[in-house]
Amino acid sequence: MPAGVRTAEVFGDVADVSLFPEEEIAIASAVDARRREFATGRHCARAALSALGRPAVPLPPDEHGVPSWPDGVVGSLTHCHGYRAAAVAGREDVMSLGIDAEPHRPLPQGVLEAVTIAPERAALAVLADSYPSVHWDRLLFSAKESVFKSWFSMTGDRLGFDDAEVEFEAEIPFFRARVLRQRPGWAGKAPMAVGGRWLVCRGLVLAAVSL
Repeated sequence: MPAGVRTAEVFGDVADVSLFPEEEIAIASAVDARRREFATGRHCARAALSALGRPAVPLPPDEHGVPSWPDGVVGSLTHCHGYRAAAVAGREDVMSLGIDAEPHRPLPQGVLEAVTIAPERAALAVLADSYPSVHWDRLLFSAKESVFKSWFSMTGDRLGFDDAEVEFEAEIPFFRARVLRQRPGWAGKAPMAVGGRWLVCRGLVLAAVSL
């Protein structure tokens, strides 16, 4: 992430995380695994906010399930098996953030066709032949998720998997995403093309977008 962004990550869940009453209400009926995931995500978020010089505050999910970040702060959370992370920044430095982590393994059968368009599948086949150590299908899924989170924070609207096209640079950890459709109300809120960074390590694929 660029200068001005603060991050925190853990490889697993943190025990005995203190939640604010507003957060407890939000997960009152959640199963234990979801409670641990939620609590550890808030732990990471507050650690990142502290690094940004911000106090610990409640971060209940809004009606879309997105954390209610403090005024003047943009942020993003991600979680997958064995990993939780948060990224935050001041709005004076960053307009939006999107991060995503996934296990570094192939997508389940049939999912690739649902989350890609034909040009992406053709490009992935070439990448897989040239760089077979990377599960490019899972990385593309992660990249799109990071773009979608960033886009939603700017527009309040959700992109579908066929609304954006992602292209990877294999020699450097960079990707480009182009939004393929324009909808009413989007004009001027967000760029139609964004760039992001990716990483493969410790059994994970990670993608991040910051604008």
